[in-house]
Amino acid sequence: MYNNRQGSQVVAFAQGDATGDGLMDQIYLMGMMTSDSPFVQDITLVVQDGLSGRLTITQLDENAGYDPTLFLGDFTGDGVSDVLVRIATGGSGGTIYAYLYSFLNNEENLLFNGNAYNNEYQYRVNYLDDYKVQVLSEQNQMQYIIDISSSRDQEYLNEIYDSNGNLINPIEGWVNPLSGLYPVDYDSNGVYELLAYQRIAGRYNADSLGNVLNTLAWDQDYMNLDRQSVAIFGSSI
Repeated sequence: MYNNRQGSQVVAFAQGDATGDGLMDQIYLMGMMTSDSPFVQDITLVVQDGLSGRLTITQLDENAGYDPTLFLGDFTGDGVSDVLVRIATGGSGGTIYAYLYSFLNNEENLLFNGNAYNNEYQYRVNYLDDYKVQVLSEQNQMQYIIDISSSRDQEYLNEIYDSNGNLINPIEGWVNPLSGLYPVDYDSNGVYELLAYQRIAGRYNADSLGNVLNTLAWDQDYMNLDRQSVAIFGSSI
């Protein structure tokens, strides 16, 4: 077992062939626990090669948060397990930090970075007349229209629309950073995609209108957008 510096302990563990030699490797998330709190600091990813015992130590860009988890699965189609790390930020928006790494041949390769994803996937949210909200995904120029006439009470609607259903004043919402990232295998071929959740906020953060769902699939050297939808109260449009 890998031992890190004094005070650090294993906060997540997984076992699988991450280096591609056919042997089981040991994968750890090490961190410093906070007294009387579930908050974990100095989270470090460590891959211990099953054949040589060699250690590959990866310092995460965002290395503090709650409930750090590991998932091993093949996301690139090379038959070797990649390493997915997720850490809850603990913020009011329910956002997460996320990283996907390959360690093929004991070489660290970052396949996905949640912060880079948040910067790339930008949205515009605008209230429209007739009790509609427009969500525009700038990355692929897709537009979604949410009808809030039945999902919001009359008091809410009366604050922003006149008696004819016209906006009293312009209102902009927003889409939060990553709040969930899940491995999925839609076609059951043993190669995983990433399903990313981002919450759509209306007038304030707790005014949730739904979620943008982006499925990312490996395309040569990048986790590329494969499909997109907007989910509202359990339905998808």
